[in-house]
Amino acid sequence: MSHPIRIGIIGAGEIARGAHIPSYQSYGQDVQVVSVSNHNKDKAVQCAEQFSIPYAYEDEQQMLEEMELDAVSICTPNKFHASQAIAALKAGCHVLCEKPPAMTAKEAEKMALEAEKAGKILTYGFHFRFQPEVETLKKYIDGGELGEIYAAQTHYNRRRGIPGWGVFTNKELQGGGTLIDNGVHMLDTALYLMGYPTPKTVLGATYQKIGQRPGVGLMGEWDYENFSVEDMARGMITFENGSSLMFESTFAANVETLSSKKVSILGDRGGADLFPLKIYQEKYDTLVDTTPAHVEERNVHEYLVHDFIECILHNKQPLSTPLEGVLIQQIIQALYESARTGEAVNIN
Repeated sequence: MSHPIRIGIIGAGEIARGAHIPSYQSYGQDVQVVSVSNHNKDKAVQCAEQFSIPYAYEDEQQMLEEMELDAVSICTPNKFHASQAIAALKAGCHVLCEKPPAMTAKEAEKMALEAEKAGKILTYGFHFRFQPEVETLKKYIDGGELGEIYAAQTHYNRRRGIPGWGVFTNKELQGGGTLIDNGVHMLDTALYLMGYPTPKTVLGATYQKIGQRPGVGLMGEWDYENFSVEDMARGMITFENGSSLMFESTFAANVETLSSKKVSILGDRGGADLFPLKIYQEKYDTLVDTTPAHVEERNVHEYLVHDFIECILHNKQPLSTPLEGVLIQQIIQALYESARTGEAVNIN
């Protein structure tokens, strides 16, 4: 591009202020954040003033029509992801949309089709892919060190980690709770390392045991009287290639640690755990464990946003693709459906 990439921000909440906007502004002179929109105009104005953004809007459609943007970040509740992403793509913008992709698999499919039709980048905020440990393990897997990946297991559990801000506990706006907030990051990380196989069957269970009563709020005091999402989700997914994945996440559960996350990958030539990274192999008639001597510390949100910019500048494919967005949304939807019916759900 002969001019700086003009960025618009849709949604002026914490993820926009704490991650997206600072990351764009740290890229350099090739990027300018020129506008921000929020349904609460005062909040948009405050955000614009905080980050010296020239224009603030109440209506994102008006912003898209007036600002001649090259790209947008969508930082709104999940309910609005699909409609706002499609509007931005139709306006000729590349789109970085926060996770999860949407509320339903059908919405994710429409987003993917619109991106293809527009010839624009659509990618999602799965920032754990940019963790150095994940990058290292992906290189091991791509190099054949673990052989055929046939099983995985993930968890992201909090003892009392119900968010006390935003709309994380509002099912109407978010579509769900721990599964699509913290748990989805580990689910995506495992799927990414497995090569994003096509899901076949999903069995899930969700629970609402702690969030609907007052308690110790380690992430702020939550509105227990209006808590409408699950505080625990568990499930098993099988895939068309014969592999399988076990999943668990919690906002609140009676476990020992305040917060823990883990992804385990099993291959026929080796296995690995993440957070921290440990690799397990058999070499030269010996069982061998490998751990990094040093792991880089980095701002993964910044890496995510900068990669989005690099993809725009150099016409590259983003790390998270629209098709993967469809696949993970199919799994999320099937987990909730299975939990509702008590039966396994077949996909496709």
